[in-house]
Amino acid sequence: MATTSAGLAGAANAESSQHKHTNRLAKEESPYLLQHAHNPVDWYPWGEEAFAKAKAEKKPIFLSVGYSTCHWCHVMEHESFESEEVAAIMNADFVNIKVDREERPDVDKVYMTYVQATGTGGGWPMSVFLTPDLVPFFGGTYFPPSDSFGRPGFKSMLRRIKEVWDTRQSDLVESGASAMAQLAEATENVASSQEFQVATAQQIVAKGAEDLAARYDKKRGGFGSAPKFPRPVEINLLFRRLLRLTEKGDKTSDAVREMVLHSLTAMARGGIHDHVGGGFHRYSVDEYWHVPHFEKMLYDQGQLANAYLDAFLVTRDNYYAQLARDILDYLRRDMTHPGGGIFSAEDADSADVPGGKKKEGLFYIWTEAEIEEVLGPERAPPFKAHYYVKKQGNCDLSRMSDPHHEFGGKNVLIERTSLEETAKKFDMDVPALERQLAESRRLLHGRREQRPHPHLDDKIIVAWNGLAMSAFARASTILKKGPAEMEFHFPVEGTQPSEYLQSAVNAATFIREKLYDPDCRTLRRSFREGPSAAAGFVDDYAFLINALLDLHEAGAGVKWLDWALELQKTQDDLFFDKEGGAYYSNAAGDPSILLRMKEDYDGAEPSGNSVAAGNLLRLSKIIAGDAGQEYRKRALHTMAVFEDRLKTLPIALPQMCCALDLYASPSERQVVIAGARSDERALSLLQAAHSVYEPDRAVLLIDEDNEEDRAFWSKHNEMVLKMAKKKDGQPQAYVCQNFTCQAPTADPARVEELLRQPLSGSSSPKMDKIDLGALRS
Repeated sequence: MATTSAGLAGAANAESSQHKHTNRLAKEESPYLLQHAHNPVDWYPWGEEAFAKAKAEKKPIFLSVGYSTCHWCHVMEHESFESEEVAAIMNADFVNIKVDREERPDVDKVYMTYVQATGTGGGWPMSVFLTPDLVPFFGGTYFPPSDSFGRPGFKSMLRRIKEVWDTRQSDLVESGASAMAQLAEATENVASSQEFQVATAQQIVAKGAEDLAARYDKKRGGFGSAPKFPRPVEINLLFRRLLRLTEKGDKTSDAVREMVLHSLTAMARGGIHDHVGGGFHRYSVDEYWHVPHFEKMLYDQGQLANAYLDAFLVTRDNYYAQLARDILDYLRRDMTHPGGGIFSAEDADSADVPGGKKKEGLFYIWTEAEIEEVLGPERAPPFKAHYYVKKQGNCDLSRMSDPHHEFGGKNVLIERTSLEETAKKFDMDVPALERQLAESRRLLHGRREQRPHPHLDDKIIVAWNGLAMSAFARASTILKKGPAEMEFHFPVEGTQPSEYLQSAVNAATFIREKLYDPDCRTLRRSFREGPSAAAGFVDDYAFLINALLDLHEAGAGVKWLDWALELQKTQDDLFFDKEGGAYYSNAAGDPSILLRMKEDYDGAEPSGNSVAAGNLLRLSKIIAGDAGQEYRKRALHTMAVFEDRLKTLPIALPQMCCALDLYASPSERQVVIAGARSDERALSLLQAAHSVYEPDRAVLLIDEDNEEDRAFWSKHNEMVLKMAKKKDGQPQAYVCQNFTCQAPTADPARVEELLRQPLSGSSSPKMDKIDLGALRS
């Protein structure tokens, strides 16, 4: 799987002749590192060459960590790393290392933990000073080039640290070592028990939802104040809590429903949503979801698409289905490698003309005059009214929307009125207005395509692809339930659901062919022109396994479930703490990683442990015998490690709360469909099995005539294979709960009817224990 560097070196040499400076980063593949390849700074990538130089010359290391679409990383590069004066200081007194946090999250996590623990906040760019032995002794984030507003400038910082290193080196080494020892002790999480009480789990889930409710913004949606982040793991928890309350007939379910749907709708109507091109920006700087930080990250798209799919299942409101399509169509159109992998991100910054100075948001914002020019006198007035477009600019909803007055005369599109209100104002019916607004968005998209595009980070990261693959796979079955007369409004393309499934399969195939070593059964972290040197981390395995489980449930074939089991074994071997419980983020054996930690925080991305716990519980429901029991034990051992944190601060771990909810659920259903993937009748039953929001349900499509299916289920759950029988050649669906299966049916409507019946509360069944004699004719 290794890639030779000859071609890259040749390209770098040819390119270097066009630049005044070229450093070692020119031979790297990371887009972020390549952005710094022509800085006057003598950058090194993370590795032995840099470490050896620091030791030989007894110099401190300056470590700069960021990512290619990071706005403030660009600012610090322009102000400091492109400066000959600053570079001269750095090169003379430090060994300078650049790290792409998306390629090396293990490096990033160690030093971000230090920076946050020492009280200097966190974020990117991250700037940390290390001893030659990689021990940190001072850190921060962005530094301006010169002293200002009482904040030390980067040049002053460099000189001061050089002075202290020369005069008090032993003190720095001692304080750094002490800090790291304390961090090692603080981050060493072990479980006091390998079990988790069901009642405790239920209490934690309830508390997590209550804590979110206390932070709910009733007026504008979302949780907390500005800046507002679309944190989909919170939505996942609230949908599960809504289900449990509804099952019990608890009237407080109405409030939970309002919280989650209002938040999803407010985000979709806000400027954080790219109304012209589809997809969502990273976060909004104000409380109205209006002016965003304009970068687009793949991990947001996949998770939000799944959240809107869940909203569609809960409400049957096509509005949410269209939003899921909006995101997925954006990924298919703008973010997909020809080979099927999905790119990482689009930058916040762009230029207004080719070669011009880049500024944040230029690609996405509009003047009133430009909108009028593109849309003309008929289309422009309704569009301007609906999207709050004004001549003086519309970034005026909050003092935080445009604090530096960068967007005067500019408009970030936001829906401030309903379709009904706009239609009434212009004496139109709503469907006609929807069609006109869609055509206006299409015209503006065409104009926008003529602008210089933001930088595309075309890395293909396994973990983030897993998040997107999950959404594509689920969309392929869930969205088939839309009404036949449904209209699609740009940027929604009207993609066939089978094409969404193919997108998921293509991404999975890309990863298997480009980033998986079948002999060692291990993953690489990412791909760009070739596999990265970095091995896969626990979130790469966990997120991919989750996607493969969804891919199998969408009817893509048992080979994906077989691969999921293979990856699960590798994940357990490489990352699981067999004594203390839970998964380390990285494998053992890299001496440059000073802390080996078990991540639990579910932030912009869920933690590998949270997703892994859910995966293990899902596998335990469908794999028979000792293997299934072992999956369940490992899930409980994982969650038990974080029991204290879950009890005190469950909103820090909402995705792990979802795994707890799956574990604590009094019962769940299984739907076994006997039929071939090529049989439309079987696929109709499969669609019906996915027509209800029931996240605990397992769905298996088994073709007894398929050799691959027979071999897999004979090995892993022979009982379910015996169940999966067609009747007179007709595909059948078996809906089972609590050791009892309903009479098999060939009617999709009957499947949906059975799934909409309330769950009973007896103990959770397991598919290898279902009594086939309970099948009623």
